[in-house]
Amino acid sequence: MDDTERIAMVGFDADDTLWRSQDYFDAAQLEFERLLAPYVDLADSRAQQRLYEVESRNIAVFGYGVKGMVLSMIEAAVELTDARISASDLHRIVGLGKELLRHPVELLPGIREAVEAIARDFEIVLITKGDLFHQEAKVRDCGLADLFRRIEIVSEKDSATYARLLAEFELPARRFVMIGNSLRSDIAPVLALGGWGIHVPYHTTWAHENAVEIDAGSPRLRTVSAADQLPAAMAELARVAAGGVAGTS
Repeated sequence: MDDTERIAMVGFDADDTLWRSQDYFDAAQLEFERLLAPYVDLADSRAQQRLYEVESRNIAVFGYGVKGMVLSMIEAAVELTDARISASDLHRIVGLGKELLRHPVELLPGIREAVEAIARDFEIVLITKGDLFHQEAKVRDCGLADLFRRIEIVSEKDSATYARLLAEFELPARRFVMIGNSLRSDIAPVLALGGWGIHVPYHTTWAHENAVEIDAGSPRLRTVSAADQLPAAMAELARVAAGGVAGTS
């Protein structure tokens, strides 16, 4: 077998791949809607959709993460209520952000064992996006940081970002696998470069992260339903990359 075709490195996403994240954002959005309810009809105002629209257009300004979400909530609240929202309710929205930033890191079931198993056979790196301060704190507190060769916190996870990182790793995309819950950020960009992906869907995902079309039947892609299936899926992709026979997924 040609060693130049073997998979040499595995990247892991962080939020909702290693630990819970979106659950807390969903809870904050429900509280945001509760705060707006005295001012507007939530259904008629399309509060949830309007917030998503504000967040989407603000990504280029604020980036991803809690702070951008809170600023977008404040902007959306002012717009939706025609500036009638009280200062105390705006202050409560700021409080939602502080609560999100203070949540302890809760690893997903089986992920520690899966990461350790994969790290025995491959170099692993952590590639995540979001607010630098918050992501650094979560990485520090997760208890897994020492397993990763490198930890990259980036502003966006697209093909250009992955291409830059792979160039720094001196590794062709065909020897790289990315594991994550987001089709948009973890899977599609790496497949586009000629790499491999393992999709681990989470039970709740921000709409922005699913807004991409992808070939679910790609031979370079596997989908698993839980962390304990990751080592087997990784071993299968490694066999295929090295010229073995693909199994079913």
